[in-house]
Amino acid sequence: MDELWDRFRALGSFGRFSGAVLLRLFTTRWPLSEGAHQLWLLATRCALPVIAVTFPAGMVLALQGLQIFTLFGAQRLLSSLVGVAVFRELAPVLASVLVAAQGGSAFAAEIGAMRIREELDATEVMGIDPLKVHIVPRVAAALIATPILDLVGAVSGVMGGWLVAVVFRGETNGVFWANLWALSKPMDLGGGILKTTVFGGIIGLVATWKGYFASGGAAGVGRAVNDTVVIAVTSFVIANYFLTSALYGRG
Repeated sequence: MDELWDRFRALGSFGRFSGAVLLRLFTTRWPLSEGAHQLWLLATRCALPVIAVTFPAGMVLALQGLQIFTLFGAQRLLSSLVGVAVFRELAPVLASVLVAAQGGSAFAAEIGAMRIREELDATEVMGIDPLKVHIVPRVAAALIATPILDLVGAVSGVMGGWLVAVVFRGETNGVFWANLWALSKPMDLGGGILKTTVFGGIIGLVATWKGYFASGGAAGVGRAVNDTVVIAVTSFVIANYFLTSALYGRG
C-alpha cells in the first residue's frame, strides 16, 4: 500500500514540476542561447544513431514487404507500404527512443549532478530561478530536436527501403518514387512530426524531473538516468497508441 502511495506522490510531483516548467516555457523570457546550445548538442548527439537504426529498419521493411507483394504481383505498391510505415510509426518511435536513450539520459545526468553538487541550490540562493535557467532550455531543446530527428529518420528509412527495392531487388526506380505517396499522405508525415513533438516534451520533462529530484550521491544520479529511459519510453509508447488512434483511426 505504501508503494502505491509513493507512486501517486511521484505522479503528483511530476505534474507540479511539469506545470511549473511549461508555465515558464511559454510565459517568461528564458535564456535562448542556452536552449540553442542544448538543441545543437541533442541533435548532433542523436542524428547518427537515428540514421543507423532507421536505415536498416527501412531495408528490413522493404525486404519483408516485397516478399508479400510478390505473391500478389503488387510490387509497385512497396514504396507505399514503406512510406506509410516509416512516416507514421517507424521513424517517430525509433527516433524518440534514441532521443530518450541518448539525450534524455544526458539531461538527467547533468541536472542530477547539479543537484548532488548543490549547484541548483546555489542558483536559487543567488535569486535565479533554476527551472528557467537550467530546465526550460533543455525541455525546449527536446521539443524541437525530436521532430527534426523524426524527419531525419523518415528520410533514412525511405532510403533504406529504396536501396533494397531498387538496387538489390531490381525494382523500377521511377515506379518506386511515383508510388511513394499512393497510399501515404502529407498528414502521415505531419502526424509523425506532431507525435514526436509530444514525445520530445515527455522525454524532456521526465529527464529533467528525475535529475532535479535526484538524491543519494552518484548512485542516485545513476538511478535517475535509468528511470528516465524506462519511464520516458514507456510513457510515449503508451501515448503513441492514443495519438495514432486520434490521427489515423478514422483513415
